[in-house]
Amino acid sequence: MKELIFDEIKKVLKQDFVLENPKDKNLAHFATPLAFSLAKELKKAPMLIAQELADKFQNNACFEKVEALKGYLNFRISKDFLNTLATKALKNPQNFTKGENQKQSFLLEYVSANPTGPLHIGHARGAIFGDTLARLAKHLGFKFDTEYYINDAGNQIYLLGLSVFCKAKITHFKEDLEYPQDCYQGEYIEDLAKEAVLNYEKEFFKEEKNIPILATWAKDKMLEVIVKNLEQARIKIENYVSERSYYNALDKTLQSLKEHGGIYEKEGKIWLASSQKGDEKDRVIVREDGRGTYLAADIVYHKDKMSRAYDKCLNIWGADHHGYIPRMKAAMEFLGFDSNKLEIILAQMVSLLKDSQPYKMSKRAGNFILMSEILDEIGADALRFIFLSKKCDTHLEFDVNDLKKQDSSNPVFYINYAYARINQVFVKADKNIEDIIKADFNSLNDEGINLAFESLNLESVLKDAFETRALHKITDYLKNLATNFHKFYNENRVIGASNEDSLLKLFALIALSIETSFKLMGIEAKKKMQH
Repeated sequence: MKELIFDEIKKVLKQDFVLENPKDKNLAHFATPLAFSLAKELKKAPMLIAQELADKFQNNACFEKVEALKGYLNFRISKDFLNTLATKALKNPQNFTKGENQKQSFLLEYVSANPTGPLHIGHARGAIFGDTLARLAKHLGFKFDTEYYINDAGNQIYLLGLSVFCKAKITHFKEDLEYPQDCYQGEYIEDLAKEAVLNYEKEFFKEEKNIPILATWAKDKMLEVIVKNLEQARIKIENYVSERSYYNALDKTLQSLKEHGGIYEKEGKIWLASSQKGDEKDRVIVREDGRGTYLAADIVYHKDKMSRAYDKCLNIWGADHHGYIPRMKAAMEFLGFDSNKLEIILAQMVSLLKDSQPYKMSKRAGNFILMSEILDEIGADALRFIFLSKKCDTHLEFDVNDLKKQDSSNPVFYINYAYARINQVFVKADKNIEDIIKADFNSLNDEGINLAFESLNLESVLKDAFETRALHKITDYLKNLATNFHKFYNENRVIGASNEDSLLKLFALIALSIETSFKLMGIEAKKKMQH
């Protein structure tokens, strides 16, 4: 809708301008401060210019009113124009707010948790944000692919094998062995050991040379758990790539870095000269014994990603990886890529409470809160909503019991209640969309028209949320829409009203906006609330 209005205004003004959304919809649906930027050029007061511009819109069918106010040019959209858009949306609900054939392409790598344990609640934030970003991008018409980078090499995988190996010896073969302190903790290791004993012969556990074999087996088992954890939160990642698969590409990558002056040798190590590109210091990428560091493997992987001809490669990292950004961008620049095509989104920490007290750590996990435990307790809908309700790079704290409440203090319940209320009104009226599609909005009061505008403005909200990577704008939009709907519903009679069909058409449009938003957020819109 916003684009249509922008084009309509531009036809009249014949120049570029900024179109704003005033908070007070009774004042205007859209406004532009164009008169202020023209004042110097035209040597006139902004108020006079704004009035002259407003006069150009007389008898324009798109607008009910165009007026100059304090130098601003204010636009209130006509009821007929809103009704036309509403009819189109309700006739083609599957295409509502959808875009098509956007030129930009994206590759998003996210979650990428080490396959050494189940996903914890910290992983969930980036996972839900990334999944929603992908849904939104595809809805808006972008090519948007998703990927999980499996850290299946290095010491942490060997340690996983050692953990299962030792646990099996202690628990199942009753050997007098002390469990190493640096091994992984938690009941899930015991579960793996139990399964490993069924999978391998007793003799297998007498040879330490078998630990790497056990490590690979345990890693695959943990990946299965991780995929199930993600599915429980309605997250599906399209492609999984292995760190091991890039091992043979390290020498070639190092050669390319060397040719571009990106690495040097010192103290028997190979260093990335990242300080030349804005990093606070240079970084080791190959140790004295010839083993590559984590950074080396990540550089090889990012080189591959950046070579795949996407317009942008997105990563979602934990906020503790902030310092990793300049060194990775430096490596990409040395390799000849535009580092601006690598975009890092940081996901901040999450603090969980239960009845205002810190949520207890999981015995099963060892020393963190499992994502699956919280999903079992509050469900995917509530978890997804709360994790999208704040900017990804700000700290989030919430009480799980607040998300179980069946009242207006629980935003998921409150928004769902609006959707269910609308569906139940249609049931009571014994009508469906086909019955009311020909109704118009001429009988609606200002609050009703503002609700119609707000519902149709969803497309603009979605585009803004994607472009700014600020998905909380969708949750803010929904909370505001639900609040305004509930207020309108309580103040206006619907069933049996002289304009019942017009009100039902408005309500159907509101429901469509809620349902569309929820679908993009991976949340189920409920037609009936269960107490």
